[in-house]
Amino acid sequence: MRFPGLPAVFSACIAVIGCTSNGPSVDDLLARPSQETTSSVTRQDNVVPPAAIGSASSDGREPQQMLAMAPSDPAPEVMTAAFAMPTPSVKPSMRGQIYKQRFRDAKPINFGSTSPDSLAVHGVDVSRWQGEIDWATLRAHGANFAYIKATDGGDHLDPMFKKNWRAAAEAGLRRGAYHFFYWCRTASEQADWFIRNVPKVQGALPPVLDVEWNGTSRCKKRPSRSQVLEKMQVFMDKLERHYGQRPIIYTAPDFYRDNLRGEFSDYPFWLRSVAAHPSKVYPDRKWLFWQYSGSGLSNGVDGKIDLNAFHGGEDEWHRWIAAHAG
Repeated sequence: MRFPGLPAVFSACIAVIGCTSNGPSVDDLLARPSQETTSSVTRQDNVVPPAAIGSASSDGREPQQMLAMAPSDPAPEVMTAAFAMPTPSVKPSMRGQIYKQRFRDAKPINFGSTSPDSLAVHGVDVSRWQGEIDWATLRAHGANFAYIKATDGGDHLDPMFKKNWRAAAEAGLRRGAYHFFYWCRTASEQADWFIRNVPKVQGALPPVLDVEWNGTSRCKKRPSRSQVLEKMQVFMDKLERHYGQRPIIYTAPDFYRDNLRGEFSDYPFWLRSVAAHPSKVYPDRKWLFWQYSGSGLSNGVDGKIDLNAFHGGEDEWHRWIAAHAG
């Protein structure tokens, strides 16, 4: 989820003036390959042994029968909300404490008047690459929720998932799991693999489907837009039936440009936008979570960590949790 730095002129625009109308146009922002990744991305050398997996048909459609094919990559991991907020009442006694974020950033960006600091509820996403996490300390420094890498493809399980899943809950964080989609595997098989490894538990956040282009993948396939949308729908339908929660779509600027503009308007989005407010990069897209940094720093974790914010205030957060947490 983290690539080399942005072009200098764009970075200067953001740092100095918050990328006003004098900066790059929306088309310019979406036309260039995504330069944004997160701290969850590191080349993985040791691959979990493959399981039996399915293959797509020659036209890219999801098959009715599963066939064996090559295992998934050691794929880089990755990881939106003017979304209509539900209005169930929430008793004060049921509300968890919201900790004010005290995160730092190794590569700070001046977002101007649209700074994520104005948002009340912050959280993180993590994978094996964050190593051993002191979850209680991380929570106290502002991680009110955590999305935890679970799976990618149809045969990879993050070796820290089970430990992080348990420890995050013990520390009082709202937790959810995410899956990194692999374009050389069938969507139905990937959904089965996620369901096999991610427990269905009360209070869990909705599952996340992480879709993006992966330039380091062994899988060089880039399906057509129609095939991408079909695969995503197959995966999300299967998860929604199992967990009873509508999945959240996580994506990056270039993948969004190629496939998702104007699509899935009834799904919540989690948008990666580490150099400008999402409204600049994803115009007209409602979002639920904003990943605003891939270079965050916090007590409780060594090295960099991804930082995210919920689109709304504390009351909206509690209402959303009451309506959508499992």
